[in-house]
Amino acid sequence: MIRSLIFVPGSSDRFIAKAHERGADAVILDLEDSVLPDQKPAARERLAAAVPAVGQKGAKVFVRVNSEEERVAEDTAAACRAGAFGVVLPKANAAAVVRVASVLESVERENAKSRTSVILPIIEDAAALLDARAIATASTRVFGLMCASEDLPTSMNAEPTTEFLRLPKLLVHFAAKAAGVRSFGLLRSIADFGDQKAVEAAIEEARSFGFEGATCVHPSVVPLLNRGFAPTPEQVAKATRLLAAAEEAKKKQLGAFLFEGKMADEPVVQRARNLLLRHEQLQARSQS
Repeated sequence: MIRSLIFVPGSSDRFIAKAHERGADAVILDLEDSVLPDQKPAARERLAAAVPAVGQKGAKVFVRVNSEEERVAEDTAAACRAGAFGVVLPKANAAAVVRVASVLESVERENAKSRTSVILPIIEDAAALLDARAIATASTRVFGLMCASEDLPTSMNAEPTTEFLRLPKLLVHFAAKAAGVRSFGLLRSIADFGDQKAVEAAIEEARSFGFEGATCVHPSVVPLLNRGFAPTPEQVAKATRLLAAAEEAKKKQLGAFLFEGKMADEPVVQRARNLLLRHEQLQARSQS
C-alpha cells in the first residue's frame, strides 16, 4: 500500500540524505527533469548508494529514468542493480514498457535476483492518454499508472489548470482500474503545494474517487497524503458497524437492509470490507 510518493533529485546529496526522514511510503529518485543533462551520468552512478539510503526506513524506492533511448536502458539497469523496487517510466507508451521490462528481466537474470522489479508508467501526451489501458497491460510488471500534471498540458500547448487536468487524469485512473493496477494522482497539479487546504481537499476528492495515493514534490505534503489516503477512525467505526448490521441482515435472509438511514446491499458492504482491510494493512505496517 503506497499513499505518498515523494520526488527527490537524484543528483542532490543533500536531498538524498534527508529523504528517508520524510515519512513517505515511497521515494522516487529522479534522474530525469530535476537533473541537469551534464549531471545525469553521475546521478545514475549514485544510485548504488542512494537507493539503500533513501529506503533505510522501509520506504519503497523507485527511480524515474530518462525517456531517451540512449539513456533509458542504462538508467533502468542501474536502478535494478541498486535494488530499486521499481522504475518510473516517463513519456510512456506500450512499446517503451516492453523494452524496459526486457531490460529488467535481463538484469535480474544476470544478477540472480529473486524479486521482480515493477514499472510505473507516466502518461505525458495525448497519444499515451488514448492508449493508457494498453500501456497498463503491456507487461505484468506494470504496478500502476500516473498522469503528468505539467508535461501533458505542455505537449498539447495547454495550461495545467485544474479544469484541463481533471478529464485526462480521470481517464488514466479508469484505465488503471480496468487493468487491475494501482492509480496514483490528484485531479490538479502537484506543483501547486502552497495552499494546504486546497491540497487536503484534492486528496479527499482523489481518495473518494478510488485513487490509492499521489506523488508530491515537497515534504510538507507527505503527511497530508498519508493521512488523507488512510481511513479515518470515524470511517473505520462506521464500516465496523455496517459489517455487523450486514451479518444481522444475513441471518434474516435479507439481501438489502437499512443502515443508519440509508439502504445498504452487497456493493456497500464490500466497500466497508475494503476500507477495513486497508486499515488493517496500515496497522500491521505501523507495528512492524
